[in-house]
Parts: sequence; C-alpha cells; structure tokens
Amino acid sequence: MGKKRGYVYIMSNSRRTVLYVGVTSDLEGRMRKHKTKFYTTSFSARYNVDRLVYIEEFDSIVDAIAREKQLKAGPRWRKEKLINALNPNWDDLALSRLPTRVGISQ
Repeated sequence: MGKKRGYVYIMSNSRRTVLYVGVTSDLEGRMRKHKTKFYTTSFSARYNVDRLVYIEEFDSIVDAIAREKQLKAGPRWRKEKLINALNPNWDDLALSRLPTRVGISQ
C-alpha cells in the first residue's frame, strides 16, 4: 500500500481575526466538513472559520503532521506571512483550487 499524501492548511473567518491550522489526507472532504459545520461544537464552527487561505501538500501524511505541529507552535505573524505570500487577498482557495469547488453548492 502506498503512502497517503498529506495537506496542511490554514483557515480563517471572513474578518481575518481567527486562524485555524489543520492537517488532513482528504482536503476536499475536510473542507466540506468545515464549511457545513459538520462538527457543530468544533472550534471552526464556533468561530465561523470557513475560508481556506493557505495550503501545503506533502508526499506523506507523517510529513504533513510534522509541519502542522511546526506551524501551530509559531506566532500568528509567521502564519500571516505564509498566507500573504501565497494568497495576498486571503481569497477562499476552496472555491478555486479544489476539484469540486467546495463551498459553492453547499
């Protein structure tokens, strides 16, 4: 069996006041859960964190988990610097980068 790919992502709310760092092997499915507030009491649901603003892809979920821990341990300004380098307008990347354009038809 091959290695699972991994993704580290940063999400924010529409006012950019909250950041959420996560890791998954199924980015499309995970975004759908965030956007539909599938877990109603989760951090992202409580704080309306539903905008995908940053993505990193890894060949291994193990590498993605290590990167997630590194990002979570760092200060907010460092996360903002990553976001601004990739996505200066903080557009919702789920609308343009994912195969089924998660969030449009929800």
